[in-house]
Amino acid sequence: MARKVVNRKALREEAEAAERAEKEEGGVKKKKKKKAKRKSRAKAAAEVRLKLFWGVYNQSLKRVAMFEFDQKKEAEKKAEVLGKSGKSPHFVQRVKEVIVEE
Repeated sequence: MARKVVNRKALREEAEAAERAEKEEGGVKKKKKKKAKRKSRAKAAAEVRLKLFWGVYNQSLKRVAMFEFDQKKEAEKKAEVLGKSGKSPHFVQRVKEVIVEE
């Protein structure tokens, strides 16, 4: 098969001639359209409220009991009692829980 030879200069001259003819016909420059601004898809962050508790955990990090924040002494006593009765030691740690408002 024979390959068709494409002359880039000739094609470019034809394209430029077509542009010139188009400009002469119109006479008035075309206005560029402004791009429409894209709306943000990000959701507004919902306000999350947290409440602080004391959690009693075993050695494998499973929560055994939970106490109100002002009951730290009771939580420490519970951890001590569970540590003595079982083989694994227990400890007290702060826990933040999400408050669900309806």
